[in-house]
Amino acid sequence: MAFTRADFYRLLERMVEQGASDLHLSSAEYPFLRRDGELVRQDDAYSTAMELEEVARELMNDSQADVFEKNRHVDMALSVGQDDRFRVNVYRDRGNVSFAIRLLDKDFRTLQELNLPDQLDRFSEMKDGLVLVTGPTGSGKSTTLASIINKINQTRSCHIITVEDPIEYVHGNHQSLVHQRELYTDVPSFADAVRAALREDPDVLLIGEMRDQETIRAAVTAAETGHLVFSTLHTGDCVGAIDRMVGVFNADEQLAMRQQLSMVLRAVVAQHLLPVAHGTGRIPLAEVLFVNPAVANLIRTSKPSQIYSLMEIGAAEGMMTLEYALAELVYRNQILEEDARRLARDPAAMVSRLQRLRVNPVAGEIRKPQGS
Repeated sequence: MAFTRADFYRLLERMVEQGASDLHLSSAEYPFLRRDGELVRQDDAYSTAMELEEVARELMNDSQADVFEKNRHVDMALSVGQDDRFRVNVYRDRGNVSFAIRLLDKDFRTLQELNLPDQLDRFSEMKDGLVLVTGPTGSGKSTTLASIINKINQTRSCHIITVEDPIEYVHGNHQSLVHQRELYTDVPSFADAVRAALREDPDVLLIGEMRDQETIRAAVTAAETGHLVFSTLHTGDCVGAIDRMVGVFNADEQLAMRQQLSMVLRAVVAQHLLPVAHGTGRIPLAEVLFVNPAVANLIRTSKPSQIYSLMEIGAAEGMMTLEYALAELVYRNQILEEDARRLARDPAAMVSRLQRLRVNPVAGEIRKPQGS
Protein backbone atom coordinates (compact mmCIF):
# COMPACT_ATOMS: atom_id res chain seq x y z
CA MET A 1 0.00 0.00 0.00
CA ALA A 2 1.42 3.37 -1.02
CA PHE A 3 2.75 5.80 1.60
CA THR A 4 0.76 9.03 1.28
CA ARG A 5 0.44 12.40 2.93
CA ALA A 6 -2.36 10.91 5.08
CA ASP A 7 0.09 8.27 6.37
CA PHE A 8 2.56 11.04 7.14
CA TYR A 9 0.02 12.85 9.31
CA ARG A 10 -0.96 9.60 11.02
CA LEU A 11 2.68 9.17 12.07
CA LEU A 12 2.67 12.69 13.50
CA GLU A 13 -0.38 11.73 15.56
CA ARG A 14 1.48 8.62 16.76
CA MET A 15 4.37 10.80 17.92
CA VAL A 16 2.00 12.74 20.13
CA GLU A 17 0.23 9.63 21.45
CA GLN A 18 3.48 7.86 22.35
CA GLY A 19 5.34 10.89 23.66
CA ALA A 20 8.08 10.60 21.02
CA SER A 21 10.42 13.55 20.54
CA ASP A 22 11.43 12.78 16.95
CA LEU A 23 10.31 10.91 13.84
CA HIS A 24 12.68 9.77 11.07
CA LEU A 25 11.49 8.80 7.61
CA SER A 26 13.88 7.32 5.05
CA SER A 27 13.43 6.03 1.53
CA ALA A 28 12.91 2.25 1.28
CA GLU A 29 12.67 1.95 5.07
CA TYR A 30 10.19 1.79 7.93
CA PRO A 31 9.78 4.84 10.24
CA PHE A 32 11.77 5.31 13.45
CA LEU A 33 10.49 7.13 16.54
CA ARG A 34 12.78 8.50 19.24
CA ARG A 35 11.39 7.86 22.72
CA ASP A 36 13.36 8.79 25.85
CA GLY A 37 16.43 9.28 23.69
CA GLU A 38 16.27 5.85 22.00
CA LEU A 39 15.31 5.12 18.38
CA VAL A 40 12.48 2.59 18.02
CA ARG A 41 11.63 1.09 14.63
CA GLN A 42 7.95 1.05 13.62
CA ASP A 43 6.83 -2.05 11.73
CA ASP A 44 4.44 -0.30 9.39
CA ALA A 45 4.20 2.70 7.03
CA TYR A 46 7.05 1.54 4.78
CA SER A 47 7.88 4.26 2.24
CA THR A 48 9.64 4.18 -1.11
CA ALA A 49 11.89 6.92 -2.47
CA MET A 50 9.24 8.05 -4.95
CA GLU A 51 6.51 8.16 -2.30
CA LEU A 52 8.57 10.26 0.12
CA GLU A 53 9.56 12.60 -2.70
CA GLU A 54 5.88 13.16 -3.49
CA VAL A 55 4.96 13.80 0.15
CA ALA A 56 7.82 16.29 0.50
CA ARG A 57 6.70 18.23 -2.57
CA GLU A 58 3.13 18.39 -1.26
CA LEU A 59 4.29 19.84 2.06
CA MET A 60 6.54 22.59 0.65
CA ASN A 61 5.52 25.99 -0.62
CA ASP A 62 7.26 27.44 -3.68
CA SER A 63 9.96 29.24 -1.68
CA GLN A 64 10.77 26.14 0.34
CA ALA A 65 10.87 24.01 -2.81
CA ASP A 66 13.37 26.44 -4.37
CA VAL A 67 15.58 26.31 -1.25
CA PHE A 68 15.40 22.51 -1.26
CA GLU A 69 16.46 22.36 -4.90
CA LYS A 70 19.40 24.68 -4.25
CA ASN A 71 20.63 23.45 -0.85
CA ARG A 72 19.36 19.84 -0.83
CA HIS A 73 17.76 20.48 2.57
CA VAL A 74 15.10 22.77 4.02
CA ASP A 75 13.44 23.42 7.39
CA MET A 76 9.71 23.90 7.81
CA ALA A 77 7.16 24.14 10.61
CA LEU A 78 3.85 22.28 10.54
CA SER A 79 0.78 22.77 12.71
CA VAL A 80 -1.63 19.86 13.11
CA GLY A 81 -5.02 20.64 14.62
CA GLN A 82 -5.09 23.48 17.13
CA ASP A 83 -2.36 22.36 19.50
CA ASP A 84 0.39 20.25 17.95
CA ARG A 85 3.33 21.83 16.15
CA PHE A 86 6.31 20.15 14.50
CA ARG A 87 9.68 21.21 13.10
CA VAL A 88 10.37 19.35 9.85
CA ASN A 89 13.76 19.02 8.18
CA VAL A 90 13.72 17.53 4.67
CA TYR A 91 17.09 16.48 3.26
CA ARG A 92 18.75 14.31 0.64
CA ASP A 93 20.35 10.97 1.54
CA ARG A 94 22.14 9.18 -1.33
CA GLY A 95 19.97 11.22 -3.65
CA ASN A 96 16.68 10.27 -1.97
CA VAL A 97 14.41 12.27 0.34
CA SER A 98 14.55 11.80 4.13
CA PHE A 99 12.69 13.53 6.96
CA ALA A 100 13.74 14.45 10.50
CA ILE A 101 10.72 15.71 12.47
CA ARG A 102 10.72 17.18 15.99
CA LEU A 103 7.57 17.48 18.14
CA LEU A 104 7.54 20.90 19.78
CA ASP A 105 6.17 21.68 23.22
CA LYS A 106 2.57 22.86 23.21
CA ASP A 107 3.00 25.27 26.11
CA PHE A 108 5.69 27.58 27.33
CA ARG A 109 7.35 26.29 30.46
CA THR A 110 9.36 28.21 33.01
CA LEU A 111 13.07 27.58 33.41
CA GLN A 112 12.30 25.94 36.75
CA GLU A 113 9.80 23.58 35.10
CA LEU A 114 12.51 22.72 32.56
CA ASN A 115 14.89 21.88 35.46
CA LEU A 116 17.33 24.56 34.36
CA PRO A 117 19.46 26.59 36.82
CA ASP A 118 17.66 29.45 38.55
CA GLN A 119 20.34 31.96 37.53
CA LEU A 120 19.16 31.79 33.89
CA ASP A 121 16.17 33.88 35.02
CA ARG A 122 18.57 36.84 35.04
CA PHE A 123 18.71 36.76 31.23
CA SER A 124 15.18 38.10 30.91
CA GLU A 125 16.12 41.14 33.03
CA MET A 126 19.15 42.17 30.96
CA LYS A 127 18.87 45.40 28.97
CA ASP A 128 21.48 44.88 26.27
CA GLY A 129 24.31 42.64 25.10
CA LEU A 130 24.59 39.15 23.62
CA VAL A 131 23.43 35.93 25.31
CA LEU A 132 24.25 32.55 23.74
CA VAL A 133 22.62 29.18 24.33
CA THR A 134 24.78 26.41 22.89
CA GLY A 135 24.70 22.65 22.63
CA PRO A 136 24.29 19.81 20.15
CA THR A 137 21.18 19.34 18.05
CA GLY A 138 18.24 18.25 20.21
CA SER A 139 19.65 19.59 23.47
CA GLY A 140 16.74 21.95 24.15
CA LYS A 141 18.26 25.26 23.03
CA SER A 142 15.09 26.48 21.30
CA THR A 143 12.94 25.51 24.28
CA THR A 144 15.19 27.41 26.69
CA LEU A 145 15.13 30.53 24.52
CA ALA A 146 11.36 30.28 24.08
CA SER A 147 10.98 30.25 27.87
CA ILE A 148 13.19 33.34 28.24
CA ILE A 149 11.40 35.25 25.47
CA ASN A 150 8.04 34.29 26.98
CA LYS A 151 9.07 35.67 30.36
CA ILE A 152 10.16 38.95 28.76
CA ASN A 153 6.86 39.04 26.90
CA GLN A 154 4.94 38.51 30.16
CA THR A 155 6.86 40.96 32.34
CA ARG A 156 8.36 43.78 30.22
CA SER A 157 7.08 46.32 27.71
CA CYS A 158 9.41 45.60 24.79
CA HIS A 159 9.40 45.21 21.04
CA ILE A 160 10.67 41.68 20.43
CA ILE A 161 11.71 40.54 16.95
CA THR A 162 12.61 36.91 16.29
CA VAL A 163 14.25 35.47 13.17
CA GLU A 164 13.83 31.70 13.00
CA ASP A 165 14.24 28.74 10.68
CA PRO A 166 11.48 27.74 11.10
CA ILE A 167 9.26 29.45 13.69
CA GLU A 168 8.88 26.83 16.40
CA TYR A 169 7.07 28.58 19.25
CA VAL A 170 4.37 31.13 18.44
CA HIS A 171 4.36 34.09 20.84
CA GLY A 172 1.24 36.19 21.33
CA ASN A 173 1.42 39.82 22.38
CA HIS A 174 1.21 40.22 26.17
CA GLN A 175 3.22 42.96 27.90
CA SER A 176 5.42 43.11 24.80
CA LEU A 177 4.85 43.42 21.07
CA VAL A 178 6.29 40.39 19.25
CA HIS A 179 7.06 40.05 15.55
CA GLN A 180 8.31 36.66 14.34
CA ARG A 181 10.00 36.33 10.95
CA GLU A 182 10.69 33.02 9.24
CA LEU A 183 13.68 32.33 7.03
CA TYR A 184 12.85 31.97 3.30
CA THR A 185 9.23 32.98 3.94
CA ASP A 186 9.64 36.46 5.45
CA VAL A 187 13.38 37.07 5.08
CA PRO A 188 16.15 35.78 2.77
CA SER A 189 18.81 35.21 5.44
CA PHE A 190 19.53 35.64 9.14
CA ALA A 191 22.05 38.41 8.50
CA ASP A 192 19.68 40.41 6.26
CA ALA A 193 16.89 40.03 8.82
CA VAL A 194 19.08 41.28 11.69
CA ARG A 195 20.29 44.27 9.70
CA ALA A 196 16.71 45.12 8.75
CA ALA A 197 15.54 44.66 12.35
CA LEU A 198 17.80 47.50 13.49
CA ARG A 199 15.51 49.84 11.53
CA GLU A 200 12.38 48.36 13.13
CA ASP A 201 12.79 49.76 16.65
CA PRO A 202 13.50 46.49 18.51
CA ASP A 203 14.43 46.13 22.16
CA VAL A 204 15.06 42.37 22.04
CA LEU A 205 16.27 40.25 19.10
CA LEU A 206 16.21 36.47 18.90
CA ILE A 207 18.35 34.99 16.12
CA GLY A 208 17.53 31.32 15.68
CA GLU A 209 21.09 30.31 14.84
CA MET A 210 24.39 32.01 14.04
CA ARG A 211 25.49 29.93 11.07
CA ASP A 212 27.96 32.18 9.29
CA GLN A 213 30.28 35.14 9.51
CA GLU A 214 27.72 37.70 8.35
CA THR A 215 25.11 36.64 10.90
CA ILE A 216 27.66 36.74 13.75
CA ARG A 217 28.81 40.18 12.64
CA ALA A 218 25.22 41.45 12.47
CA ALA A 219 24.38 40.00 15.90
CA VAL A 220 27.42 41.60 17.54
CA THR A 221 26.62 44.94 15.90
CA ALA A 222 23.05 44.75 17.19
CA ALA A 223 24.32 44.08 20.71
CA GLU A 224 26.81 46.94 20.42
CA THR A 225 24.03 49.37 19.55
CA GLY A 226 22.09 48.79 22.76
CA HIS A 227 19.87 45.81 21.95
CA LEU A 228 19.47 42.57 23.91
CA VAL A 229 20.32 39.74 21.50
CA PHE A 230 19.77 36.02 22.03
CA SER A 231 21.08 33.31 19.72
CA THR A 232 22.34 29.73 19.50
CA LEU A 233 25.48 27.90 18.39
CA HIS A 234 26.24 24.22 17.94
CA THR A 235 29.09 23.89 20.43
CA GLY A 236 29.47 21.64 23.45
CA ASP A 237 30.80 24.07 26.06
CA CYS A 238 30.82 27.76 26.94
CA VAL A 239 34.42 28.54 26.07
CA GLY A 240 34.09 26.63 22.81
CA ALA A 241 31.25 28.96 21.81
CA ILE A 242 33.54 31.97 22.09
CA ASP A 243 36.28 30.27 20.07
CA ARG A 244 33.72 29.20 17.47
CA MET A 245 32.48 32.76 16.95
CA VAL A 246 35.99 34.15 16.64
CA GLY A 247 37.21 31.25 14.48
CA VAL A 248 34.84 31.93 11.58
CA PHE A 249 36.71 35.17 10.86
CA ASN A 250 40.01 35.59 9.04
CA ALA A 251 43.10 35.93 11.20
CA ASP A 252 43.34 39.69 10.60
CA GLU A 253 39.75 40.17 11.88
CA GLN A 254 39.90 37.94 14.93
CA LEU A 255 41.52 40.49 17.23
CA ALA A 256 38.76 43.01 16.49
CA MET A 257 36.07 40.37 17.04
CA ARG A 258 37.56 39.39 20.40
CA GLN A 259 37.52 43.05 21.39
CA GLN A 260 33.87 43.38 20.39
CA LEU A 261 32.84 40.18 22.15
CA SER A 262 34.60 41.23 25.34
CA MET A 263 32.34 44.29 25.42
CA VAL A 264 28.98 42.83 24.37
CA LEU A 265 28.91 39.19 25.50
CA ARG A 266 26.87 38.86 28.69
CA ALA A 267 26.45 35.12 29.22
CA VAL A 268 26.82 31.69 27.62
CA VAL A 269 24.92 28.52 28.51
CA ALA A 270 25.98 25.11 27.18
CA GLN A 271 23.16 22.55 27.35
CA HIS A 272 22.97 18.78 27.03
CA LEU A 273 20.10 16.36 27.66
CA LEU A 274 20.99 13.31 29.77
CA PRO A 275 19.01 10.14 30.57
CA VAL A 276 17.56 10.22 34.08
CA ALA A 277 18.98 7.82 36.63
CA HIS A 278 15.79 5.89 37.30
CA GLY A 279 12.80 5.61 35.02
CA THR A 280 12.28 7.28 31.67
CA GLY A 281 12.91 10.75 30.32
CA ARG A 282 15.86 13.11 30.08
CA ILE A 283 17.08 16.00 32.18
CA PRO A 284 19.09 19.06 31.08
CA LEU A 285 22.69 19.60 32.05
CA ALA A 286 23.71 23.28 31.90
CA GLU A 287 27.17 24.82 32.10
CA VAL A 288 26.84 28.57 32.78
CA LEU A 289 29.27 31.43 32.11
CA PHE A 290 28.59 35.06 33.05
CA VAL A 291 30.98 37.57 31.54
CA ASN A 292 32.46 39.76 34.25
CA PRO A 293 35.45 42.12 33.77
CA ALA A 294 37.97 39.33 34.40
CA VAL A 295 36.32 37.02 31.83
CA ALA A 296 36.05 39.90 29.36
CA ASN A 297 39.79 40.52 29.71
CA LEU A 298 40.58 36.85 28.93
CA ILE A 299 38.33 37.00 25.85
CA ARG A 300 40.05 40.17 24.67
CA THR A 301 43.58 38.81 25.26
CA SER A 302 42.85 35.40 23.69
CA LYS A 303 43.30 33.28 26.82
CA PRO A 304 40.17 31.11 26.67
CA SER A 305 41.58 28.18 28.64
CA GLN A 306 41.89 30.37 31.74
CA ILE A 307 38.16 31.13 31.69
CA TYR A 308 37.46 27.71 33.24
CA SER A 309 39.37 28.73 36.36
CA LEU A 310 37.24 31.86 36.71
CA MET A 311 34.10 29.76 36.30
CA GLU A 312 35.23 27.47 39.13
CA ILE A 313 35.54 30.38 41.54
CA GLY A 314 32.55 32.30 40.16
CA ALA A 315 29.69 30.35 41.78
CA ALA A 316 28.60 33.44 43.72
CA GLU A 317 28.04 35.21 40.39
CA GLY A 318 25.99 32.31 39.03
CA MET A 319 28.71 30.54 37.08
CA MET A 320 28.74 26.75 36.90
CA THR A 321 31.27 24.47 35.23
CA LEU A 322 30.32 21.21 33.56
CA GLU A 323 31.83 19.26 36.47
CA TYR A 324 29.85 21.22 39.08
CA ALA A 325 26.63 20.79 37.11
CA LEU A 326 27.21 17.04 36.80
CA ALA A 327 27.99 16.70 40.50
CA GLU A 328 24.77 18.46 41.46
CA LEU A 329 22.67 16.20 39.23
CA VAL A 330 24.31 13.12 40.77
CA TYR A 331 23.80 14.53 44.26
CA ARG A 332 20.08 14.95 43.54
CA ASN A 333 19.94 11.34 42.24
CA GLN A 334 18.86 12.58 38.82
CA ILE A 335 21.70 11.00 36.82
CA LEU A 336 24.04 8.09 37.49
CA GLU A 337 27.53 8.75 38.81
CA GLU A 338 29.12 6.57 36.11
CA ASP A 339 27.40 8.67 33.43
CA ALA A 340 28.72 11.83 35.07
CA ARG A 341 32.27 10.48 35.17
CA ARG A 342 32.06 9.63 31.49
CA LEU A 343 30.79 13.08 30.49
CA ALA A 344 33.09 15.20 32.66
CA ARG A 345 36.07 16.97 31.09
CA ASP A 346 37.83 16.53 34.45
CA PRO A 347 36.34 13.48 36.24
CA ALA A 348 38.49 14.06 39.32
CA ALA A 349 37.08 17.59 39.74
CA MET A 350 33.54 16.24 39.39
CA VAL A 351 34.14 13.56 42.04
CA SER A 352 35.75 16.11 44.39
CA ARG A 353 32.76 18.43 44.03
CA LEU A 354 30.35 15.54 44.63
CA GLN A 355 32.18 14.51 47.80
CA ARG A 356 32.01 18.07 49.16
CA LEU A 357 28.28 18.22 48.46
CA ARG A 358 27.69 14.95 50.27
CA VAL A 359 29.63 16.12 53.31
CA ASN A 360 28.34 19.69 53.53
CA PRO A 361 25.74 20.84 50.97
CA VAL A 362 25.40 24.64 51.06
CA ALA A 363 21.91 25.87 51.92
CA GLY A 364 20.16 27.11 48.82
CA GLU A 365 22.89 25.97 46.47
CA ILE A 366 21.20 22.66 45.63
CA ARG A 367 17.75 22.98 44.16
CA LYS A 368 15.21 20.37 45.14
CA PRO A 369 14.08 18.07 42.34
CA GLN A 370 10.84 19.04 40.62
CA GLY A 371 7.83 17.99 42.66
CA SER A 372 9.70 17.49 45.92
